[in-house]
Amino acid sequence: MPQPPGFPVRRAALRLLDAVLRRGETLEQAETAALGDVRKAPDRALARAIAGETLRWMTDLDALIDSATKQKLPDDAKVRIVLRMMLAQALRLETPPHAVIATGLPLLAGGPRRLAHGVFSALVKRAETPLPPAGGAGGGQELGAPEHAHPNPSREREGLLPAVPTLPERVVARWGADKAAAIAPGLVFPPELDLALKDVAETEPRAVRMGGVSLAPGHVRLPRGAQVETLADYKAGDWWVQDLAASLPARLLGAGEGRHALDLCAAPGGKTMQLAAAGWKVTALDSSKRRLELLKDNLKRTGLKASPVRADALTWEPKHRFDAILIDAPCSASGTCRRHPDVLHRIGKGQIAETVELQRALLAKAAEWLNPGGTLVYAVCSLEVEEGEEQAAWADETLGLAPVPVTSEELPAGLAPTAEGWLRTHPGMLAEQGGLDGFFVARWVKL
Repeated sequence: MPQPPGFPVRRAALRLLDAVLRRGETLEQAETAALGDVRKAPDRALARAIAGETLRWMTDLDALIDSATKQKLPDDAKVRIVLRMMLAQALRLETPPHAVIATGLPLLAGGPRRLAHGVFSALVKRAETPLPPAGGAGGGQELGAPEHAHPNPSREREGLLPAVPTLPERVVARWGADKAAAIAPGLVFPPELDLALKDVAETEPRAVRMGGVSLAPGHVRLPRGAQVETLADYKAGDWWVQDLAASLPARLLGAGEGRHALDLCAAPGGKTMQLAAAGWKVTALDSSKRRLELLKDNLKRTGLKASPVRADALTWEPKHRFDAILIDAPCSASGTCRRHPDVLHRIGKGQIAETVELQRALLAKAAEWLNPGGTLVYAVCSLEVEEGEEQAAWADETLGLAPVPVTSEELPAGLAPTAEGWLRTHPGMLAEQGGLDGFFVARWVKL
């Protein structure tokens, strides 16, 4: 039986979800195998969007499914995963119901198609208003058309999905109810596109020229969905993609003025390029050959200079000490949940405990490699206190370094340091301007 148009995209999305939910892989890790037979960029984007929105809203989608079935479907049942996908498309990506049904039910070949059809139809009819084909395309719209690759905030489905995602219970237990409630509004939509500029003086004219906004010197934010390689001056290397929160740790080191800096765990190179652009002589250390190649490519495109080194930071010995060290440490990456919603369902105490030990070992090494008077900045894209606040407190007591509090003047408008002088961001912050990733940052000086 011939496949309907758009079916390969849904099959790829199902593979992505299976890799995350059954095998604990990240969406990025799963892409090579899952998207292997999906060649066109818009189709690949749509598969990612379906998987991403399914994970972002999974708690609420499961509640809908359970409300429409007499017996609870097993959490790992294929029919539940397919129903999650179908509902995510109809309620979040505005895919017409006929297209959802035509491309979703074939995923259950030999399985309970009638059950899936009945549950989906019942839930769609439960909406307060009908669900016509989106975008005025009419019933003849080609199945699987990529126009729905990005959520559209103009169409709310009140009465079915809440205004913001309900976070999984184990995530709420880990972060606390108040913190989870503050973060959830930042997860409604995937993030917009942040650019870091090589020349800070170009901030205002470039924002105007590219139709974006700037939230800090050297930063431009563009609407989501832009194809990076087609943007103005990509090949010229005048900018690189970097979330605003991810740019803050390097900003806290200030101007280099020819001094030596070490970027520990440097790839794919955003912070290395920041430091190089700020006048530091940068050694960029990373253990991954593949990721280090990306760093080299980024340096070549931007024309910035650094010294890439492939080595294990725990066994490497530098030839000289450094005036500044930036550790963007391996972590749970839970702070990236608005762009990588898989972390909401993958990360548990076991993964966090493993990274905590590695982070402390890296901090101890970095403290040894600093020159007297040198500055150490520690950062993690994590929302976990074990990887952030608790690590900073441990470093204060253990490493013989003097804390250097972060100041409000060093941060974009709307952000402020904690009472301890640390920086903590999360996706619910700056929500009216598009939000930002979750980071923890602390800074010290070697006496």
